[in-house]
Amino acid sequence: MKTVRFGIVGYGFMGYEHYKMLHNFPNAAITAICDRNPEQLKDVPNGVRAYEQAEDLFADSNVDVVILSANNNQHCKLVCQAAQAGKDIICEKPVAMTLAELDQMERAAKEAGVKFTVHQQRRFDPDFRTTKNVVESGTLGQIYTIKSSLYGYNGNMHDWHVYKSEGGGMLYDWGVHLIDQILWMINSPVKSVYADVRDVINQEVDDYFHIILRFYNGLTADIELGTYYLSTKPDWFERHWYVGGDKGVMELDGFHPKGNIVRTAHLLTEVGKKRATGDGGPTRSFGTPEPGLILTEPLPIANTEHADYFRNYIAAWNGEAEFLVKIDEVRRSLRLMDAARESAKTGFAVSFE
Repeated sequence: MKTVRFGIVGYGFMGYEHYKMLHNFPNAAITAICDRNPEQLKDVPNGVRAYEQAEDLFADSNVDVVILSANNNQHCKLVCQAAQAGKDIICEKPVAMTLAELDQMERAAKEAGVKFTVHQQRRFDPDFRTTKNVVESGTLGQIYTIKSSLYGYNGNMHDWHVYKSEGGGMLYDWGVHLIDQILWMINSPVKSVYADVRDVINQEVDDYFHIILRFYNGLTADIELGTYYLSTKPDWFERHWYVGGDKGVMELDGFHPKGNIVRTAHLLTEVGKKRATGDGGPTRSFGTPEPGLILTEPLPIANTEHADYFRNYIAAWNGEAEFLVKIDEVRRSLRLMDAARESAKTGFAVSFE
């Protein structure tokens, strides 16, 4: 398999993460790094060429693929320039600020005949893959709801993420991941989108969103994120999933997932034949469960990691696999984000597909 020579444009947090991931990666080499701030280039390792202008890196014949990890509002221009220079492209998420930008980027890549995909590495998060495997296994029966949530504290974002003009805010930052995961997991068109998007303590950009998706297959997905979602509960923060089916549920907490499959030993009997007494009210569903009623099974934890994204990319670049992330998929996520913003603005659900 041929070694892929990568150049990184934008050497902030994600650019440095890409370097750490790839500098000793099989069949990969980091040959060039670019950042327009000279201070960021002081940490560029020996043997790696440093550039202050993206055009100079794009002209480097020792770069096969450029990874674009600059601010969100720079993606469109950089993708088009890289394509015109004949470089294959991995663009950080969100791929674009608007659908019109994505159209322009895709057109430039096609005209230049270069490979173009997006770094949606959280398709390999163990918590998500565990959830996806459970959903697809059928062990929960007919699934009616999937809840995906991410809660944080303090609420402040850093650097350019606090500016609307730079493409900041949580919908662009984390929403694009959480939406991509749900859409990639549920094999059905989306019927409607209802959303609440707010800037709770930030002045320009959203730091809270709650999105409810109704699918044509009858399933409802609930996505919620809050960066100022305070609680005294242990393990409240971080990542949570809940999947409900008619044969049981899945509860999962954490990016390094812990949880269970939960079932009941039997359903209530003699419903409608006897007046209810005792705790729990008439339905008897909310009282203390009898001993042995609640059964738990261990989760089948998925053994995946973010490095799997680049294993797939390098194999696909060499013609030995398909690229995992398709442009049509990220286009669908962008469309859904637009629908969420429209719903939040109007207060009404938006028909989608």
